[in-house]
This record gives sequence, structure tokens and C-alpha cells, in this order.
Amino acid sequence: MPHFHIDYSPNLEDRLDIAALCAVVAQAAKETGVFPVAGIRVRATACTHVYMADGNPDHAFLDLSVRLRAGRAPEAKAAATAHVFKALETFCDPVMTSSPFMLSMEMRDIDPELSPKASSIRKYLPEEMR
Repeated sequence: MPHFHIDYSPNLEDRLDIAALCAVVAQAAKETGVFPVAGIRVRATACTHVYMADGNPDHAFLDLSVRLRAGRAPEAKAAATAHVFKALETFCDPVMTSSPFMLSMEMRDIDPELSPKASSIRKYLPEEMR
């Protein structure tokens, strides 16, 4: 049940393929082996109002927030964070090298006692992805 939520400055839509970015994040998450494929959810939201550094409208940012159910070993989470962030860096490198750009990521646990879930998606996935 990991949630991958990308917040980004709207001026990135002219510089990055956001749909492709979502696919890159999902693929990197799968590659870690830490997250069940059936639970991976990636979404991206352009922030309507932004102000960065000195207010220059050319500045851009992208922040990936990962929320996941508690219980994974700290080493597994650290390795997954490094792997997903590396995929983000690689995908965003053309923007980073050509314009003012801030890239960040945070992974945090969700308290399962305070986060009920329901899903029917597994019955629609191939057996090997359940």
C-alpha cells in the first residue's frame, strides 16, 4: 500500500513529461522488491500557488512523498528511498542541468491503527502481481 505523491511547480509541465515521470516512479518502486505491486499508487499534482527562493518564476520544484504501512526494516526503506530517488534524479537531470530546480523526496510510515484500507484491485490483477 505505498502511496507515491508528487507535488510539483506547474512550470515543470513544459519541461518534464509528468505522466512518464509517474511511470518511472512506479517502475523504480517495483524494482525495489519492498512494495507490493498491487498496492503501488503514483499520483502527481501541480501546485496552484508556489513561491521559491527569491520568487523568480523560472524556479521549479518537484517533491515526492512516499507513505507506506509501518513494519518494513529501516535498511529496506533506506535502500528503496535511494533507488527511487536515483530514478527521479536520472529522469529529472535535463531540468536540473538546464534550469533552477529543487528535487526532494521523503518516505514515512503510516500508523496502521489509524489508516483503514479496502480494495478490490487484487482480484483484477494477474496472479503474479497479487
